[in-house]
Amino acid sequence: MRPEERWSQAAPVACEEADSVSGRPTTDVDEEDGSPQICRVCGDKANGYHFNVLTCEGCKGFFRRAMKRNVRLRCPFRKGTCEITRKTRRQCQACRLRKCLESGMKKEMIMSDAAVEQRRALIKKKKKERLEAQPPGVQGLTPEQRMLIAELMDAQTKTFDTTFSHFKDFRLPKVFNSECETPELLQSPLGEPSLNWSEFRKELCPMKISLQLRGEDGSVWNYNPPAYRDGKEIIPMLPHLADMSTYMFKGVINFAKVISYFRDLPIEDQISLLKGATFEMCVLRFNTLFNTETGTWECGRLVYCFEDPEGGFQKLLVDPAIKFHYMLKKLQLHKEEYVLMQAISLFSPDRPGVVERRAVDQLQERFALTLKAYIECSRPQPAHRFLFMKIMAVLTELRSLNAQHTQQLLRIQDTNHFFTTPLIQELISNTDD
Repeated sequence: MRPEERWSQAAPVACEEADSVSGRPTTDVDEEDGSPQICRVCGDKANGYHFNVLTCEGCKGFFRRAMKRNVRLRCPFRKGTCEITRKTRRQCQACRLRKCLESGMKKEMIMSDAAVEQRRALIKKKKKERLEAQPPGVQGLTPEQRMLIAELMDAQTKTFDTTFSHFKDFRLPKVFNSECETPELLQSPLGEPSLNWSEFRKELCPMKISLQLRGEDGSVWNYNPPAYRDGKEIIPMLPHLADMSTYMFKGVINFAKVISYFRDLPIEDQISLLKGATFEMCVLRFNTLFNTETGTWECGRLVYCFEDPEGGFQKLLVDPAIKFHYMLKKLQLHKEEYVLMQAISLFSPDRPGVVERRAVDQLQERFALTLKAYIECSRPQPAHRFLFMKIMAVLTELRSLNAQHTQQLLRIQDTNHFFTTPLIQELISNTDD
């Protein structure tokens, strides 16, 4: 399967992907069978009923202008029966107007100029009332910045279900027998030096990961890794962790695909950006689920905990990843700040393989400035005057974690069929391949 196909087939996590996130009001048209309704005049995509007929925005405006001008139109082709389609509708105004009238559009339903002005004033008044009802911080943002945040929040809602209700097809860890033999894939053929188990262990998390699964009936299933202390205790959890990672990766991919700015980029750049940022974006999402008091990640019915073999949590803080989660959680970020961080991470122009670097750089700057403006508007000053700088420092640290994580996976990729999935393998593959 080509990389383009793999990205395009990533299944939605919480719901189907949005067809468009342009910031426009939702259509008034009900799509009965899931297919878009078409304009009764030209066949283009309709966006509502106008002057008694289901039409597109273009034919609505044409009919209004033609009726107000009250000019007698003639068919330039002297036929009067021109076919009106989305491509030909501009070629003959007379036949287009005829088609409008034949479709049932009514002149008497066109509002007068005074009524239009009255309606615009009412819309403006309601808009002002909505702005006044919003939190003080949001009011200080430009309309473009508010729209940008709204688009990101919509993408987050569509692709990140914090209850993990859609995460069902996963493998649970199986406890090895008392011998805890090294898996066959980590053993070498006779006569050859064996795969260095200590090296393999070094690339895996040296700490135990416990798992708690709450059943829908209220029952609780606990998995605690065996106390072997030789690195093998992580093995039973690897298939499950691969399933969870793949599930989160798909959510991040769909998050990106909902964002209109991302869809406008060439497919090659989309893939390069996702390869570079998916891990970082998943870490940011996982941080929203992290409980600093218990040191656990609460993922719906699943609860994960890193256990220190020595006891306590002091040693855990030495691990860069664990330390990162505590550090980021301490900032007590808003949901809007988390999604803006994801966008800044995604639109990084220096990812390997990115071609449209200038365009990506401009997008990243736009998201960064929006984050800065949001903080200045919604956070008390001067108490949070350094928050933006702290967030940017966190993103730099996250890049470092990403590089370490990728290198670890690459060094043990000979055994990746044991605990990875095709999507994970694609993510860690060389962008230039």
